[in-house]
Amino acid sequence: MNKKNILFVFGTRPEVIKLAPVILELKKYPERYNVIICNTEQQKELSNQTLSYFNLKADVNLDCMRPNQTLVEVQSRILTSLDKVFETNKVDATIVQGDTMTVLCGALTSFYRKIPVFHVEAGLRSYDIYEPFPEEVMRQMTSRVAELHFAPTEKNRNALLKEDIAEEKIHVTGNTVIDALFCLSDDAMNSAKEFYQDKNIPVDDNVVLITVHRRENHGERLDRILDAIETLVKKYSNHHFVLPVHPNPNVKDKVHCRLEKYSNVYLLKPLDYPYLVYLMKHAKLILTDSGGIQEEAPSFGCPTLVMRYETERQEGINAGVSVLVGAEYDKIVSLSSEILDKTRQDSRLQAANPYGKGDSAKIIEGLIREYFA
Repeated sequence: MNKKNILFVFGTRPEVIKLAPVILELKKYPERYNVIICNTEQQKELSNQTLSYFNLKADVNLDCMRPNQTLVEVQSRILTSLDKVFETNKVDATIVQGDTMTVLCGALTSFYRKIPVFHVEAGLRSYDIYEPFPEEVMRQMTSRVAELHFAPTEKNRNALLKEDIAEEKIHVTGNTVIDALFCLSDDAMNSAKEFYQDKNIPVDDNVVLITVHRRENHGERLDRILDAIETLVKKYSNHHFVLPVHPNPNVKDKVHCRLEKYSNVYLLKPLDYPYLVYLMKHAKLILTDSGGIQEEAPSFGCPTLVMRYETERQEGINAGVSVLVGAEYDKIVSLSSEILDKTRQDSRLQAANPYGKGDSAKIIEGLIREYFA
């Protein structure tokens, strides 16, 4: 095949983590692909921090975020900025991942120019347009214009088939987030270990990792979640609660106000990817509303309570490696206590990771090559 210009469009840390293995795989074949990396910087600090871990750097940075902007404002800014990228670069295909505003804007801008869109992590569905908001609509709309759909699981494939997506356009690849875990070197893990030692954070058998950032959990829901965390922090004073705090002021200010007074709580800035993985690897329990962590935690056998009311990652629930608890105080406290009352060894999960084996990027490269053959 002739050499193809492949544009990767992303803007958040999860997108970087899940697209990095695909970018690295395509870069192995410079005779086949010219890779163009575009970062809308929807999460400026987090996305660039994570790119550097993979020794990658964006060719184009769009700096699209502004304080307190509405969804309409960010969408219009990303669409306008991306259009200039397509104006100045010859693009043969656009690759997006997941369900952020950047994904939808990348897909739409590409579609308007009749350039094929390849969607990584396609077919996730909650079937509630407000849970998660606005991601459910972002991914459904992206599916309408995508040319190739790289579905992590059979469940995702079936969801797309039900929406009348052509069967030959859907491919089950596993999830690239598992590839990213396998990219981590011993040096990265040693660096992470030193990071926590330098900060006097004990990463032992009594570590609890907490992440909370989702828009639908802002306000009253976050208050209930923090009520539950405070109860656990006081009840399990011999445990260490580590919480990388999302920079959104709606989260950051409230978390610091409520939790920084406790000696067994460690509030950190957003963590570099290997440092987060190191915590997941060693955690006794994870409390999260993150989509990505639901996929990664099963690789380490760590029990995970998902602080959401709906999840498009039902495979983890079905496999018994995660449980939906919403923002319900009683559920969070009681189910956390069941796990924290045990030793770490006794609380380990034995189920295999339902999201993949770590070869997804290779599969995706093969499908892209086949598409252009």
